Amino acid sequence: METVERGEGEREDAGPRPEDEPGSGVVTAFGRQLKLLRVRAALERPEFGKLVGYAGQSIASFEQGRRIPPPRFIDRADEVLDAGGVLKALKEEVGRAQYPAFFRDMARLEAQAVALHVYAAQAVPGLLQTDEYARAVFTMRRPLLDEDTIEQRVAARLARQEIFSRRPMPTLSFVIEESVLRRPIGGWALLQGQLEQIMLHAHRRNVEVQIMPNDRTEHCGLAGPFTLIEDRDGRRMAYVEVQRDSRLHTDRSAVREIEEQYGILRAQALTPHESLAFVEELLGEK
Repeated sequence: METVERGEGEREDAGPRPEDEPGSGVVTAFGRQLKLLRVRAALERPEFGKLVGYAGQSIASFEQGRRIPPPRFIDRADEVLDAGGVLKALKEEVGRAQYPAFFRDMARLEAQAVALHVYAAQAVPGLLQTDEYARAVFTMRRPLLDEDTIEQRVAARLARQEIFSRRPMPTLSFVIEESVLRRPIGGWALLQGQLEQIMLHAHRRNVEVQIMPNDRTEHCGLAGPFTLIEDRDGRRMAYVEVQRDSRLHTDRSAVREIEEQYGILRAQALTPHESLAFVEELLGEK
């Protein structure tokens, strides 16, 4: 079976805008619940805002579903309003609203995965991107994204990188095309910082990074990038995304084909040790 999805004193930051249309989705449902609990507690917005560390206008944005409340706000609001965990129970779903609709299921699976294996042919994988590189990627997106959406997407992408500090540690591997590491998205100085970040992650005990050189005469990954996922129950899935359309393969035969591709890609690419030396050499050229 396969499913298809189409395609973060008083703080003034009210959080990113939800990807859903205003007036719909879990963010709006959360806002309504928040308002009911606040009114039940006989608290005006400014008064409640002081208790949780946010301005009254931020509280209004949360209640009206116009902004995504950060996790720290949800935790504090649940305590102040004596909600008994009602608001905290929605925290994961509210957090997923910061992602484009077509990526939400993948974001959930990624956050819970025990193993992820990524083949990148167009840009540095999101899990390895620096703040500056991610911002450059979203700034270049066409049709153009507004500034609020760009900041939201960057924050969401960086939040995904919490996977590196998770316990128990997941197994992570990446095969990245050499051409990706030579493409100066955002400028050469920005690319240098990105290469340094790749090296930092590559030295983690649970991470392996391999580079696919441009001069390889054999290459089995020409069908495009993908991610292999294994969850806590041992289920294996494959995620493929092209032009904002995504497909999550769960059928064993389809997943096995992509697993086979990845195994051959790893054999065709440089070894992890050779790849580190290759990235170091690239850095020396900048």
